[in-house]
Formats: sequence, C-alpha cells, structure tokens
Amino acid sequence: MNLSKSILMGIIFAMLSPFFLYAQAPDPVKYEVSEIPDTVKSGEVFEIIVEASIEGKWHLYSVLNDPDAGPYPTEFSAKSPNFVLAGKTSETKADIEFDPNFEAELGWHTSYASFTIPVAVKSELQGKQTLDIEVYYQVCDDRVCLPPKRKSIIAGVFVDGVADEIYEDAVGGATVSEGGNSSTKKGSFSDDGIFSFLWIAIVAGFAALLTPCVFPMIPLTVSYFSKQEDAKRGVGSAFIFGVAIVITFTLIGAVLAFFLGKSGAQNFASNPIVNLFIALVLVGFALSLLGMYELQLPHQLTNFLNRKSNESSGIVGILFMAMTISAVSFSCTAPFVGAVFTATVGGEWFYPILGMIGFSAAFASPFVLFAMFPKWLEALPKSGSWMNIVKVLLGFIELAAAFKFLSNADLVWQWGIVSRPLTIAFWIVIFLMAGFYVLGFITLKHESKLEQISTGRMLLAMPFLMFSFYLIPGLLGSSLGFWDAFLPPKQPTDVSLVASIGGSGGVSSTSADEGWSKDFEASVASAIESGKPVFIDFTGYTCTNCRAMESNIFPLEEVQQAFAEMELVKLYTDGGKDAKDNQLIQFELTGNIALPTYVIYDPVSKTVIDQVLGYTKEEKFTSFLREGLNEFKSR
Repeated sequence: MNLSKSILMGIIFAMLSPFFLYAQAPDPVKYEVSEIPDTVKSGEVFEIIVEASIEGKWHLYSVLNDPDAGPYPTEFSAKSPNFVLAGKTSETKADIEFDPNFEAELGWHTSYASFTIPVAVKSELQGKQTLDIEVYYQVCDDRVCLPPKRKSIIAGVFVDGVADEIYEDAVGGATVSEGGNSSTKKGSFSDDGIFSFLWIAIVAGFAALLTPCVFPMIPLTVSYFSKQEDAKRGVGSAFIFGVAIVITFTLIGAVLAFFLGKSGAQNFASNPIVNLFIALVLVGFALSLLGMYELQLPHQLTNFLNRKSNESSGIVGILFMAMTISAVSFSCTAPFVGAVFTATVGGEWFYPILGMIGFSAAFASPFVLFAMFPKWLEALPKSGSWMNIVKVLLGFIELAAAFKFLSNADLVWQWGIVSRPLTIAFWIVIFLMAGFYVLGFITLKHESKLEQISTGRMLLAMPFLMFSFYLIPGLLGSSLGFWDAFLPPKQPTDVSLVASIGGSGGVSSTSADEGWSKDFEASVASAIESGKPVFIDFTGYTCTNCRAMESNIFPLEEVQQAFAEMELVKLYTDGGKDAKDNQLIQFELTGNIALPTYVIYDPVSKTVIDQVLGYTKEEKFTSFLREGLNEFKSR
C-alpha cells in the first residue's frame, strides 16, 4: 500500500506540472570529420574535411549565401582557443534554386555535403591537440524551417615542430577570452524537451497500471506464462507478449503521426478548434474516470480478439492475447493515451510514435518482469478500493487540465470568457472536491460511506487541499509563480476580489500586456526618436513558456530596469488579425518561428543585436539584456 501511495503521489505531481512543456525540434544533420592530417607543424595551414549527412527532404544552406537573404548560411568557427581558421571554407557544389519561402535564389545541399576548412594550430603549441570546430547552421524543407543550431565537431591532430612560415593569426599560444567562449548571437534551443515529453509518456504508462481494469490482470496474465511446462519458454512468451503490447500502442502513435505530418503537432498547438477539441476530450475522459460512464470498444472486437487468442497457439496466440489485453483495458487506458497525445501538441511529427513507445513500454514492463521473477508478485498490494481512488483522482486532474486548452481557444478567439480568475476558481473547487473525496466526504455511485478516515487517506488528501488554499491569493490578484504558466494571462477586465472589496468596481488595472506596444513599425519609429533599442517579445496566446517568462522573469527588478531603457513590443504569432504578419517579421529577423523568442533590435541599422529562445533562466536572461544594451550603446 505504501508503494502504491508513493507511486500515486509521483503521478499526481508529474501529471500536473510537465504536461505542456515546450518540445524541441529534431536535428536532421550529422557532421563527421572525414579527413585530417595525422601530424602537422604549429602555425602551418592545413585542411580539415567535414562531411554532413542530411536526413529526408531537409536542406542545409550553402556557406556562400548572403546572410541577409533570409536563412542562416552554414558557418564554421574556432570554438577552442588552440587554433584559428586560416581562410574561407569551401564546399561541394550546392544546388542553386529559387526558394519561395524567402523569395530569393539560394544555394543549399540535400542528403550530403562536404566542407573543406583551412585551419592552423597556434605557433607555441606542441603535442596532441584537440580542435573544437563549431558549426552554426539552419535547415528548412518546403514548408518549415527549424531554429538555427550550433554544434561542436571535435578533431584530433598531433603537432610536431614549427612551420617555416607561420600563419599570421596563429602566432602565439592558446588564449581564453574573459568570460570563456563567446556567447551566441543567434540564440539556442532547449535540448531537454524530448526527455520531458518521454517522462510524461512513461508516467502515464505506469499510472494506467494502477487502474481497476488493468492492475488485477497482472497476476492473472503472469500466472499463465509462469505455469508453462518450460520455464524458459514461459519467460520468452512473456517477453513476446510485452513486445506485442508495445507494437499495438505504437501503431496507434504511427497512425496519428501520419495524419499530423512533420509540422502538424506544432501547427495544432495554436489552433483554437484543436484546443477546444482536446479540452472536450479531456472532459470526456475525466467524466469516465469519475464514474459517469465507461469507455468501451465494440464488444464484437473484444470477443473476436479473445476468441482468436484462445484458438491460436504459439506466437500468434500470444499476439492476439496482447491485443485482447489492450482492448479490454481500453476503458482505463484511453484517458492516459489521450494525455500522452495531448502532450504531443507543440512537438514534432515523431512525438506520437515516441510517446506510445514510452507509454506501452512502461505499461508492458510488469507483465514481463513478474513473469521472469514470479516471487515479486507477493510484494504487490492487494487489489481493492485504493485503485478506484487512483482512477477518480486522475479524473479530477484531467478535468483541471482541460481548462488550459479551453483558455487557449478563448485567448485566440479573444472571447474573454475563460479568464484567469474563473480558471483559478474552478481549480480551487476541483482540488477541494478531490481532497474531500479522499477523505470520504464525497462518494460516487456504487461506493459506500466511510465509517472512519485512515491515516493514509489523510496524508493523500493533504496535497489537494493545500493546493486549493495555495490558489486563493490568485483570486486576489496575486502571482502564483510557477502555476501562472498554466493559467490565462492577467487582463485589465479580470475581476479581482481585492478591487471588489476596495469598492473600485471589481476591475483590476494590471495586465500582462500593460506597457507593451503591439505595432512593430510604430515601436521602431519611436525607438529611433528616443535613441533606444527595441525589445521584441515574439509570443503566443497558447504558449506556456511565454506565460512562465511573463510571470516569473519579467517582473524581476533587474529585468524591469533593462526594459526601461528599451522600446517594448509584444507580437503575437499564433492568433489575432496580425498573427501572419508578426510571424513573417519573426522569421525574417530570427530565421525561426519558435515561441517564445526574445530579440534586441537596433532600429537604426535594422539588425538583430542578440536573441534568445524558449524559457530562459534569470541569470542568462538578465545577462542577455545587459550585453544587448551595452552593445547597442557602443555602436
């Protein structure tokens, strides 16, 4: 029972917090050093050949492209201080074609490219040297461009002797500039999105195991394999059974990936109709978990699979048995599968497949492990009412999650119905009811009234009740820190209890957009007149990380001081009448459409001074602002 509670608490907080984390884009280019001399002399110019393998229909832009043409040309630089680039990089012949995305003739490589890079090791260095070559590049296909990316290419060379003629820039030894390596001027992209998403899928898989229609099947299914005459064969059969479950769920993910396409999930993230549909699906799943009705596949299908699993033998029978388990458990697994698919929003085309692999691997693991180690079954808690508690609590959580998607649709359509105070009020009620349910004050149909409250129930109810009380200051207009990222932004029309009590008509004067222009051209003109740089916030109505930055980073004193020295403009790219124009501005300035993207812009030279992408921690963001302002003032 203690094990179940520990797992349950992990599920609750995992499902509440990382549901909507921003997902990263794929990296379809791989670089490899194909040729480099074994031995060179210090100060001598020699060549390193780097080969690039490019997946699918992506194309990598030529080193010769004009940087102002739109996409970022491929660029190599010396990241480590023990060598220098000794000339221009050459490349295999690029395809020169008209790119409709940028309306310009551009050179690019598809499938393969080779780059020849002239370098020289610093003249005072000898012995084995590790050269860190940094490549900065961007890839696009015929529909979308990925954010520019930096990658290190490591090469090793042995230095013996000194060249008769030393390359001018290679004179001296390795030096490290103050502050380490120079910072990127074109932004970076988070590398942990895929792991956060995979964690969601795995947690959902384990959570599904604790439901009433799955948990009791574990010992029954395992006993089938462990009672076979050949123990090794039983373990092998259990392994095949587990693989079959993985394949069954992964096929579902593959079908979804096929319909979404490469950029479908990303485009879905801002579509109000899709957000509304997801909200309704989550509500439907929540009501099922709360016992209003039971989700079931057609009985003809489940009967057919069950009959085939009994009639067939060997691997075929095991495969049908796995499909039968998947079908029979549908009423309990569907909400979790839906949760995984919900988390694919904002990700790439392969996320549904990856999510189903993670979900089904976690879901199938007990069947395989307990078949291999049957004595472990004795450590499992007995089936009982605790499983129904898990199911109902997850129903409350999915009901709360639905409001995130309802607010997304409301924000894009600008209805102003699902406001921040309304969402907080619903959350308070939902989690209060969840806590009261655990304590037995609320019972659902077919449940009996509790005669006494156990210590376990009290401990389990506490997080839900505490969270409800934690939300109350949000109704008073206060910030809720981390949780503001999952709530609608503050609006001047929000009803505030503080304002109501104070007799000011129930209207709050605070707004997430207060002090920000929404007109880029007007902001540039104003910045030229005032002699300030422009700070551009490329944001979205449905962007969770945007809300997190607005709530947790923007209000910081140092950030506000920097903002006071700049013209502030906020451009929404996922909704509203100017969305397409704003997205075009973002793409022309940054080469990406990721949200959020923050840009410090020189209005006079019309160039980007610096930019960062995604949720940025306090220290990095304040450094980004300081350095951008200093560079602007030095111009």
